[in-house]
Amino acid sequence: MSAGTGPAGFRYGPWGGGPDPLAYPFDVAGALDEMSEHILNGRTPREALDALLRRGTHNHRGLEDLRRQVEQRRRETRARGRLDGTLKQIREYLDTAVGQERAALFPDPSDDARLREAELDALPGDPARAVNALADYEWRSPIARKTFAKISDLLRREVLDTQFRGMKQALENATPASMARVAEMLNALNSMLEADARGEHTDAVFDDFMRSFGDFFPENPRSLDELVDSLARRAAAAARLMAGLSPQQRQELADLMAAAMADMGLATELSRLRDALQAARPDLSWGQSTRGHLRNPMTGDTPLGLGEATSVLQELAELDELAAALSQDYAGASLEDIDPDAVARALGRDAVDDLRTLRQIEKELERQGFVTRNAGRLELTPRAVRRIGQTALARIFRRLDAHGRGDHDAADAGAAGELTGTSRPWRFGDTQPIDVVHTIRNAVLRAGPTGPDGAIRLEVRDFEIAETERRTSAVVCLLVDLSYSMALRGTWGVAKSTALALHTLISTKFPQDTIHLVGFSDYARLLRPVELAGLDSEVVQGTNLQHALMIAGRLVSKHPDSEPVVLVVTDGEPTAHLMRNGTPAFSWPPAPETLELTLAEVDRLTRRSATINVFMLDSEPRLVQFVDEVARRNGGRVFSPDPAALGQYVVRDYLHARGGRRSHRSRT
Repeated sequence: MSAGTGPAGFRYGPWGGGPDPLAYPFDVAGALDEMSEHILNGRTPREALDALLRRGTHNHRGLEDLRRQVEQRRRETRARGRLDGTLKQIREYLDTAVGQERAALFPDPSDDARLREAELDALPGDPARAVNALADYEWRSPIARKTFAKISDLLRREVLDTQFRGMKQALENATPASMARVAEMLNALNSMLEADARGEHTDAVFDDFMRSFGDFFPENPRSLDELVDSLARRAAAAARLMAGLSPQQRQELADLMAAAMADMGLATELSRLRDALQAARPDLSWGQSTRGHLRNPMTGDTPLGLGEATSVLQELAELDELAAALSQDYAGASLEDIDPDAVARALGRDAVDDLRTLRQIEKELERQGFVTRNAGRLELTPRAVRRIGQTALARIFRRLDAHGRGDHDAADAGAAGELTGTSRPWRFGDTQPIDVVHTIRNAVLRAGPTGPDGAIRLEVRDFEIAETERRTSAVVCLLVDLSYSMALRGTWGVAKSTALALHTLISTKFPQDTIHLVGFSDYARLLRPVELAGLDSEVVQGTNLQHALMIAGRLVSKHPDSEPVVLVVTDGEPTAHLMRNGTPAFSWPPAPETLELTLAEVDRLTRRSATINVFMLDSEPRLVQFVDEVARRNGGRVFSPDPAALGQYVVRDYLHARGGRRSHRSRT
């Protein structure tokens, strides 16, 4: 494309700045090819797509990579410290204040000084009770009084910081006015939550609340739901913090916090808030240990303050939720369950781009006509199955070539027959090649050159086709065992792959032949390639080869002029047959009636001149005995391939038989 200048003076031309910014971020056909590997190994389209999403695409990480990074973040977060930092700091303040007071009392020889020292000696070992005992103590040392006051200030700020992130820093050196405003905010917040619980909340109330107290919420929630979610997650993290302490530490800290809340006059309001949040989000873990969560998940050595530890546990809880969503191993899992904001906070914007790409894969596969939905199930379209069939066929031919037996590139593959050197007038429905020389000659003889430029005008009656030697066609019925034993032995995938490959080979290279796919377990049924590609093995009892042979007989009877070929892929002897009422009868070991009825269908196909070739995927003696009897009655061949080589055996057998038909024609 040559560059040009637009009406506003802009120049237009080919993009030369690297990757096309308008190109789709991944190769959809390539994604289907990656899915095909799983489908050809026996998986369903849904399972194949899930495997692709877990592994990712060429340029984008999958769910497994993202989950591993989240797990690394969890380990790093757990190593950031210990939960008992506030208790440790309170003990340090307490010991320092008592030491400073003792230093002030030591020079004083009075009895009052000795009594004060005795009072200090009698302090309980429990920091909470010691702080409570010193609440009314008349400090002799101003420095000790100031140090002890830090305990109350620390507890006040830490208690509020466990519920409202950032309060510890915001309320440092707080004044009575600032504490009164906190109380006002708590009262307004509780009133709003209680009104919402009654169904009386309005957005206007939330907007008024945020205008008045928005500075308490640096995350800037846009709705009451966002505010409740943020506060509830933090409150639940604080509850888990308490649960993660030892019983003694938990009791000491609870007593200290209760005293601090009573001192602030906020005990009632904070209790109301916790109750309202727990009622709004009962799904959160409120201090209980849950599967996969440790009571004390921290592994570091640095003591963390109460608010800081709450933030760390809140982050851990979010990472736990994100890891669970990325695992997708629960009922009803969907990529929509993964919160992009949580991904961004944990792993950065690049990870969000990867997640967005994974979400688009399924939509783009559907938009480009590779998959569709049927009653909620993901199904492949004929377009996708054709591509997957080509993949399966290419895989087989590569293996055939590796053994020096690949004849799939024969120049006459798919032709109607060898040219005879004669031609005849074209008739509707003819598929032979047009004889160009005779067609032009007929037009010239009929009307001569016409038009000012000497062009020749063709009419339908002018066309002739090159006659070819008529080639015998075949009707191929491939009977595939769908029973659960195929999955247990790991042979279902190769059977599915082989069926798709043979269908692709015949329908694309040899269209004069006809192929039918029949699957059988307790029942047998005709399968469309689209249906086969989406199938999994069936968890049912029964290998009803009798029914499959009955269907094959009806199918070959519709093609009286074609050579009938029946190929059977199975790993077990017949264990089911149809009764007169049409229901299957199962028996293992096989009942004599089952074997008799199955062999009767073999005889019926033999009378129709059908060749039955059996591919055994197991060497169980009863199966070998049964298959030998089939071969004796029908004259077909028996193969016992390594399951991994099944495709080569089946395709080679078809090509060999086809070559035999061609050789037979040339002799006759």
